[in-house]
Amino acid sequence: MSKAALLGSRPFRFLVAGGVNTALGLAFYPALVWLVPYFHEHYLQALGIAQVVCLLFAFFTYKLGVFRTQGNVVQEFVTFSSFYVINYAANWAVLPVLVELGGVRPDIAQIGFTAIVIFGSYFWHSRFSFRRRED
Repeated sequence: MSKAALLGSRPFRFLVAGGVNTALGLAFYPALVWLVPYFHEHYLQALGIAQVVCLLFAFFTYKLGVFRTQGNVVQEFVTFSSFYVINYAANWAVLPVLVELGGVRPDIAQIGFTAIVIFGSYFWHSRFSFRRRED
């Protein structure tokens, strides 16, 4: 495979989009917690806002930049979101345990949780969210 073909391949595009999405996700939540005094104590509200913003951004970067599918926006968004709804539910359960019982800073706990989610996302999105009929 040529260098140009490798750089244009779906797995490479997924890595790039994932890097951008991860950077946004890792930066957005801590920025809310650090920059908005209200969120110092209401870190779960900041988490909710960050999840919505990052979910929408990720959906469009994967749909348009990685998998390049046409149409089916609602169906793809529902399938795409289902992966994250499961992870968000786990996140909402785990984050308070780590922060309140474990004494871990919210931003650090969230970074660790995000790292875990990254591993399952390519499998889910390539096989379910943006599966093409010819795949």
